[in-house]
Amino acid sequence: MKKNSLLLIIAALSISVFIYGVLVGTYKIFPYEQLDYVKTISLNEKNDSDEKNIIYENDVNSLIHIKTIDDISKLRNNLIDFIWSGDGLPNSKLPDSVQTNISNPLYENFKNLKRIDQINVVMDYGVNSISYLFIPESSNNKLIIYHQGHAGDFYKGKETIQFFLENDYAVLAFSMPLLGMNDQPVIKVPNIGTIKLTSHEHLRFLESSDLSPIKFFMEPITVSLNYLDENYDFSSYHMVGISGGGWTATLYPAIDARISQSYSVAGSVPIYLRSIPQNYGDYEQWLPALYQNANYLDLYIMNSYGDDRKFVQIFNKYDSCCFSGELFKSYENEIKESIKKLKHGHFEIYLDETHKTHKISESALKIILDSMRD
Repeated sequence: MKKNSLLLIIAALSISVFIYGVLVGTYKIFPYEQLDYVKTISLNEKNDSDEKNIIYENDVNSLIHIKTIDDISKLRNNLIDFIWSGDGLPNSKLPDSVQTNISNPLYENFKNLKRIDQINVVMDYGVNSISYLFIPESSNNKLIIYHQGHAGDFYKGKETIQFFLENDYAVLAFSMPLLGMNDQPVIKVPNIGTIKLTSHEHLRFLESSDLSPIKFFMEPITVSLNYLDENYDFSSYHMVGISGGGWTATLYPAIDARISQSYSVAGSVPIYLRSIPQNYGDYEQWLPALYQNANYLDLYIMNSYGDDRKFVQIFNKYDSCCFSGELFKSYENEIKESIKKLKHGHFEIYLDETHKTHKISESALKIILDSMRD
C-alpha cells in the first residue's frame, strides 16, 4: 500500500514538473531568464573555444623567404645583427669562469661519467647562465648540447643526459635564462620601478636599441662553444632540446653553423599554427621583431642546410602541453622541397605516439641516436 502511494506521488510530481517546464518555455516565466542565460553562456564558451582552435589556411611557399644559398647568409646576418644589436656574433668571448671536476650529488650515480665541469657566463643586467659539461669515461669525441625548457633546471632532463653519456657522448647541459640554477636579478627599469626578473615576459622591459633580450638565450651557447673550441677537439657538435629548449635548438643552429645536427622535441611550430591557446608560447616565441628577420619556416631551412647538417623535429602526438597532433603536415613537404632545391642538407619530422606527456621519450631518444649515427 505504501509502495503504491509512493509511486503515485512520484508520477504526480513528474507530470507537474513536465507541465511547469512547458509553461516556462511557452510563457517565459521563472526561471526562464536564468536558464536562457546559462544556455547563452555555454554556447558562447563553445563558440569561443571553436574560434580559438581554428587553424587558418596559408600559402606556405609564399611565407618562405629562402630560395637561394645567398638568402640563407642574408637571413643569418640579419638575425645576428638583431640579437647582438649590430655587434656581431661574439666569436672571441669566453666564459667568465670555469670550474673543473665539480661535485654534485644529483649526478653521483651517473654511469660512464668521468667528471663534471661548470661553465659560468654573465651578461647584461646580471642575467647569467650556469651550464654543466658532462665528460664521459668512454668517449666517441662528439658533443651534444642538451637544452631544458620552461620546466626548470636541466636536472629534469637527467634521463636524456644519462642516455647520451651511456652512448659515449659528452653533454653540455643548459637551462633557460632565469630558470634552474641561473639567477633572477633585481633590476631598476626607468619609469617602471624595481622588479625581479622571474619570467621571460619581464624581458620586454629590457628591450632597447642597444639590447635584444634574445641575446640571453643565445650567447651562453656561443661563449661555451668558444671555450670548447679552444680546450677540446670534439669532432662535432649536435643539439637536442625539449619544449623551450626545443625552441632554442630551433633558433641557435640557424645562427651558428658549428652545430651539425639539431633535434627539437615539442619545440615549435610556425606562428600561423599558434591560434590554439596551448601553442601560444612565451615572449621569445612570439617576438615580432625577431621573426621579421627570419620566420620559423626560414629557421627550419637554415638549420637543415649545409654539408652534413640536419634538422629534425619530433612531436608528441598526444602532448599534454604543446604542439600536439599533426599540425606539422601543413609545412612538412614545403620545407623538404626547399631543401631539395638547395641540394645540401636534411630535414625530417617524426611523430611520437608512444606516450601522452610533454617529454623526450625513450622512443624519441632512439630516433635521435639512430639519426646521429646515419
